[in-house]
Amino acid sequence: MKAWIKAFRLRSLPLALACISMGSILAYADGMLNWAVAVLSLVTTVFLQILSNLANDYGDAKSGVDSAVRVGPARSVQSGDISANAMFKAIVLFAILSFISGITLLIVGLNFDLSFFVFLAIGLCAIAAAVKYTMGNNPYSYSGFGDLSVFLFFGIIGVLGTYYLHTETLNLRGILPALSCSFFAVAVLNVNNIRDIESDKLTGKNSIPVRLGREGATKYHFFLLVAGIVCSLIYVAIEYKGPFQFLFLLVIPFLYKNALAVQTLHDANKLDPYLKQMALTTLLFVIFFGVGNVFY
Repeated sequence: MKAWIKAFRLRSLPLALACISMGSILAYADGMLNWAVAVLSLVTTVFLQILSNLANDYGDAKSGVDSAVRVGPARSVQSGDISANAMFKAIVLFAILSFISGITLLIVGLNFDLSFFVFLAIGLCAIAAAVKYTMGNNPYSYSGFGDLSVFLFFGIIGVLGTYYLHTETLNLRGILPALSCSFFAVAVLNVNNIRDIESDKLTGKNSIPVRLGREGATKYHFFLLVAGIVCSLIYVAIEYKGPFQFLFLLVIPFLYKNALAVQTLHDANKLDPYLKQMALTTLLFVIFFGVGNVFY
């Protein structure tokens, strides 16, 4: 059981919960929160995140990316804690759980019309993206496209999709806080990829930091953090009702600490904790943003 809990990589869940919570917060602020949708959205995204983590563990072990030179928490298949066969079965199980939970969510949140099938397609794409991140003959994260996938699913699609499931309307204003979630989510991935930059070079995984180099990846990280804050500042400027809406700015010291770590810590072991720190900071940002904009 300990091996499976470790394989689930629970420290990544705050990031998955952040964008879904943002969508529900925006729906609540507009007086259209559906509690069944809120709960099922959270359950579905937890299943999808665990599916992605298991597939990542399996795929990296099979491709040889997980090796003795890699720094960070030991992966379950590579270390031998879980067999490749058992991990593959778990991947199939969580793909099924994600599908069942997602279908239930759509039945609860939508009418049986075009929007149902659009969201069904999005859900299937989310499952495929979770699996193909590192599995298969041409995993897209090895070519540097992981950032794009995270940007879309952990921000824009996660936030606006959740809002639509609550309200059956599009909230174009919500694109700004959705972009904040997107930028911060990519920042979490960027910390991970900067930590693994040397081992990824050796195994041919061309992540964005490998392509940009350490200095370029650091500048990219600063951009992601600043862009995340700026998008929400623009949102508050447009929707301004009171100074309490700026409560989310309280996360700036945590973002600064993360940026400083990325710039100064070249020891991968010392940088590793800042992956979790950035994920928790993203969730804290969503909580502060919600409190400030719902109870202004």
